[in-house]
Amino acid sequence: MTDRTKIFLATAFGLGLAPVARGTFGTLLGVAIHVLVWLLVGDWTLQMVLLGIGLVASSAITVALSPWAERYWKKKDPGFMVMDEVAGYLLVVLIFPLRANLPLTVLWTFLAARGFDIIKIPPARQFESLPAGWGILLDDLMSSVYAGAALHVAYRIVPGAFGG
Repeated sequence: MTDRTKIFLATAFGLGLAPVARGTFGTLLGVAIHVLVWLLVGDWTLQMVLLGIGLVASSAITVALSPWAERYWKKKDPGFMVMDEVAGYLLVVLIFPLRANLPLTVLWTFLAARGFDIIKIPPARQFESLPAGWGILLDDLMSSVYAGAALHVAYRIVPGAFGG
């Protein structure tokens, strides 16, 4: 695989090359996958399977390319590497698979995924120290577990905010 291909994958098709808010831009690939699956696949179970495949694929790309990315950009957890944000977003959607209102679901899952990834509640921050790409991935996935749980709580308190 060429460096150019690795950059394309690691940066979530170039979204991680944005001059600011790279993680936020990278998350947009996860949003695009979510929306496309929701619009193109009518069966809810198949939607969940496809989103799960997206989660596994983006996680595998993150773990496989992270050591290379750290060498290439000469930095631990380089900001350009955003495929982990894609995995994180897809996990939030799988934990909180609200079907009633796509725009509101995308809004809340996006905000929760980004917010919890930014604040990194323990042990998410501690996961960053894990080696070989696992730290880059697992801090996002742990934050996504918190985001999904928070969305379930919020839905029970204010279902109208989610179109329910």
